[in-house]
Amino acid sequence: MAETDVELLAAALRRDSADLTLYARVLSAKLADALPPGAVHVRRSRSLAERLAGREGSVVELDVALGEQRLSLRTERGRVVGEVRHEVRGIVLSRRQVDLDVWVDALARCLAQAAASNARAREALERFLA
Repeated sequence: MAETDVELLAAALRRDSADLTLYARVLSAKLADALPPGAVHVRRSRSLAERLAGREGSVVELDVALGEQRLSLRTERGRVVGEVRHEVRGIVLSRRQVDLDVWVDALARCLAQAAASNARAREALERFLA
Protein backbone atom coordinates (compact mmCIF):
# COMPACT_ATOMS: atom_id res chain seq x y z
CA MET A 1 0.00 0.00 0.00
CA ALA A 2 1.42 3.39 -0.98
CA GLU A 3 2.22 6.11 1.55
CA THR A 4 -0.62 8.28 0.19
CA ASP A 5 -3.05 5.39 0.77
CA VAL A 6 -1.91 5.17 4.40
CA GLU A 7 -2.41 8.94 4.76
CA LEU A 8 -5.93 8.67 3.32
CA LEU A 9 -6.70 5.84 5.72
CA ALA A 10 -5.37 7.87 8.66
CA ALA A 11 -7.56 10.81 7.59
CA ALA A 12 -10.59 8.53 7.49
CA LEU A 13 -9.73 7.22 10.97
CA ARG A 14 -9.43 10.78 12.32
CA ARG A 15 -12.82 11.82 10.99
CA ASP A 16 -15.11 13.05 13.78
CA SER A 17 -12.46 12.70 16.49
CA ALA A 18 -13.46 16.00 18.13
CA ASP A 19 -16.12 14.28 20.27
CA LEU A 20 -14.04 11.48 21.78
CA THR A 21 -16.95 9.55 23.26
CA LEU A 22 -18.71 9.45 19.90
CA TYR A 23 -15.40 8.79 18.12
CA ALA A 24 -14.62 5.77 20.31
CA ARG A 25 -18.14 4.38 19.82
CA VAL A 26 -18.09 4.79 16.03
CA LEU A 27 -14.50 3.61 15.59
CA SER A 28 -15.02 0.54 17.78
CA ALA A 29 -18.18 -0.42 15.88
CA LYS A 30 -16.55 0.06 12.46
CA LEU A 31 -13.41 -1.86 13.42
CA ALA A 32 -15.39 -4.69 15.02
CA ASP A 33 -17.45 -5.03 11.83
CA ALA A 34 -14.46 -4.84 9.48
CA LEU A 35 -11.84 -6.98 11.25
CA PRO A 36 -11.89 -10.70 12.01
CA PRO A 37 -13.61 -11.85 15.23
CA GLY A 38 -11.39 -11.42 18.27
CA ALA A 39 -9.25 -8.66 16.73
CA VAL A 40 -11.19 -5.88 18.48
CA HIS A 41 -12.08 -5.78 22.16
CA VAL A 42 -14.24 -3.02 23.59
CA ARG A 43 -14.63 -2.38 27.30
CA ARG A 44 -17.59 -0.29 28.35
CA SER A 45 -18.76 1.38 31.50
CA ARG A 46 -22.50 1.43 32.16
CA SER A 47 -24.27 3.54 34.73
CA LEU A 48 -27.35 2.24 36.51
CA ALA A 49 -29.53 4.41 34.28
CA GLU A 50 -27.88 2.98 31.14
CA ARG A 51 -28.41 -0.57 32.40
CA LEU A 52 -32.06 0.07 33.19
CA ALA A 53 -32.59 1.66 29.76
CA GLY A 54 -30.82 -1.27 28.04
CA ARG A 55 -28.09 0.95 26.59
CA GLU A 56 -24.54 -0.29 25.94
CA GLY A 57 -22.76 2.34 27.99
CA SER A 58 -19.70 4.44 27.23
CA VAL A 59 -16.58 3.02 25.62
CA VAL A 60 -13.73 3.27 28.13
CA GLU A 61 -11.17 1.16 26.24
CA LEU A 62 -10.68 0.00 22.68
CA ASP A 63 -8.07 -2.68 22.03
CA VAL A 64 -7.10 -3.72 18.48
CA ALA A 65 -4.79 -6.67 17.77
CA LEU A 66 -3.23 -6.74 14.30
CA GLY A 67 -0.43 -9.23 13.88
CA GLU A 68 2.23 -8.51 16.48
CA GLN A 69 0.90 -5.00 17.12
CA ARG A 70 -1.67 -4.29 19.80
CA LEU A 71 -3.14 -0.79 19.92
CA SER A 72 -5.18 0.42 22.87
CA LEU A 73 -7.15 3.62 23.26
CA ARG A 74 -8.65 4.39 26.67
CA THR A 75 -9.86 7.24 28.79
CA GLU A 76 -8.03 8.07 32.00
CA ARG A 77 -9.18 10.91 34.21
CA GLY A 78 -11.09 12.53 31.37
CA ARG A 79 -8.35 12.36 28.75
CA VAL A 80 -7.65 9.90 25.97
CA VAL A 81 -4.50 7.80 26.25
CA GLY A 82 -3.20 5.73 23.36
CA GLU A 83 -0.80 2.86 23.72
CA VAL A 84 1.07 0.88 21.08
CA ARG A 85 2.53 -2.48 22.07
CA HIS A 86 4.63 -5.00 20.19
CA GLU A 87 3.64 -8.49 21.38
CA VAL A 88 4.86 -11.93 20.40
CA ARG A 89 2.87 -14.91 21.69
CA GLY A 90 1.40 -12.82 24.49
CA ILE A 91 4.74 -11.40 25.66
CA VAL A 92 5.04 -7.61 25.46
CA LEU A 93 8.38 -6.71 23.88
CA SER A 94 7.80 -2.95 23.80
CA ARG A 95 5.17 -0.51 24.99
CA ARG A 96 4.77 3.22 24.44
CA GLN A 97 2.09 5.73 25.29
CA VAL A 98 1.16 8.04 22.43
CA ASP A 99 -1.28 10.84 21.70
CA LEU A 100 -4.36 10.31 19.53
CA ASP A 101 -2.73 11.41 16.24
CA VAL A 102 0.20 9.02 16.66
CA TRP A 103 -2.18 6.20 17.66
CA VAL A 104 -4.33 6.78 14.55
CA ASP A 105 -1.23 6.78 12.32
CA ALA A 106 -0.04 3.52 13.91
CA LEU A 107 -3.48 1.96 13.41
CA ALA A 108 -3.57 3.09 9.77
CA ARG A 109 -0.12 1.59 9.13
CA CYS A 110 -1.08 -1.72 10.78
CA LEU A 111 -4.31 -1.90 8.78
CA ALA A 112 -2.44 -1.09 5.56
CA GLN A 113 0.20 -3.77 6.28
CA ALA A 114 -2.49 -6.35 6.95
CA ALA A 115 -4.31 -5.37 3.75
CA ALA A 116 -1.12 -5.61 1.68
CA SER A 117 -0.40 -9.16 2.81
CA ASN A 118 -3.87 -10.65 3.07
CA ALA A 119 -6.84 -10.54 0.67
CA ARG A 120 -9.34 -10.99 3.52
CA ALA A 121 -7.80 -8.08 5.43
CA ARG A 122 -7.94 -6.00 2.25
CA GLU A 123 -11.68 -6.71 1.93
CA ALA A 124 -12.15 -5.79 5.60
CA LEU A 125 -10.31 -2.52 5.04
CA GLU A 126 -12.47 -1.73 2.02
CA ARG A 127 -15.60 -2.37 4.13
CA PHE A 128 -14.17 -0.13 6.86
CA LEU A 129 -13.61 2.76 4.46
CA ALA A 130 -17.03 2.39 2.78
